Amino acid sequence: MFELSLMCPEDRIEEVSDALDALDALSVSVEDADAQTDAEQALFGEPGMPPPKDGWQRSRVVALFPSETAATEARTLLAVQDFFAGCEVLGMAPVADQDWVRLTQSQFAPVDITPDFWIVPTWHELPAQAVRSIRLDPGLAFGTGTHPTTRMCLRWIARNGASAPGSNPLGRVLDYGCGSGILAIGAAKFGATDIDAVDIDPAAVESTLLNAQANDVQLCAGLPDKASGEYQTVLANILATPLRVLAPLLCNHVAPGGSLVMAGILERQAEELKAAYAPWLALEVSDAEDGWILMTARR
Repeated sequence: MFELSLMCPEDRIEEVSDALDALDALSVSVEDADAQTDAEQALFGEPGMPPPKDGWQRSRVVALFPSETAATEARTLLAVQDFFAGCEVLGMAPVADQDWVRLTQSQFAPVDITPDFWIVPTWHELPAQAVRSIRLDPGLAFGTGTHPTTRMCLRWIARNGASAPGSNPLGRVLDYGCGSGILAIGAAKFGATDIDAVDIDPAAVESTLLNAQANDVQLCAGLPDKASGEYQTVLANILATPLRVLAPLLCNHVAPGGSLVMAGILERQAEELKAAYAPWLALEVSDAEDGWILMTARR
């Protein structure tokens, strides 16, 4: 592979990136050219949402191509485009061959949710102390157990789920915005037997079904209209903005005596979430990790 590096002003990032995609770049990344200097700029946006700007005032755009010929052709074609004015080519360089599968796998180790409950990729052996485990590999859908929001939801499930086989304190469970299905599968591991997992993304629904099968658990997965009636446990690990919009819908799914468990919320967003849910339920902060919080309520 060959790497083509460009310097672009902020107002040219989108056009140059689109052009690189059209020229069959394998990947395109944008970096702050002034990183690690006094001129470095921070672009803050809510995690999982689009950034407030396409790039920095001086952005380094790096495109990977399968061959030197492809990279050279892209460089030549870009140089004569009107939108390339103000940009410059920093250089081209070969990228060393690597075992990308092995490199990716090395970044995902088993994750301990509690001392005896672990999330374990399929290429790892189960830890000796893992009484319960979820086998899960990185995929297209969110949820591998490495993010604080996922870990906090799973910790809540572990604390409130079955402590003995045959019991089901979680009752009927709804995982709203299921992603990889990790929370729904976690609920099944702790005794839940009637589980609906829903997501607006069909790829997430497919991922959930495949991961449930791999973990030998039973659940129903589908688009949001699959959710119906009341649930003893409603789980929603999304983000603060959609959680605010979903307040009446999620609250209406919580059965009397049931629990609402929500994550994807930053510490500074706690009060606005409490206010959004106040007409239906009284939210409280139940856990915190790395600037993220878990908010829960009981009807």
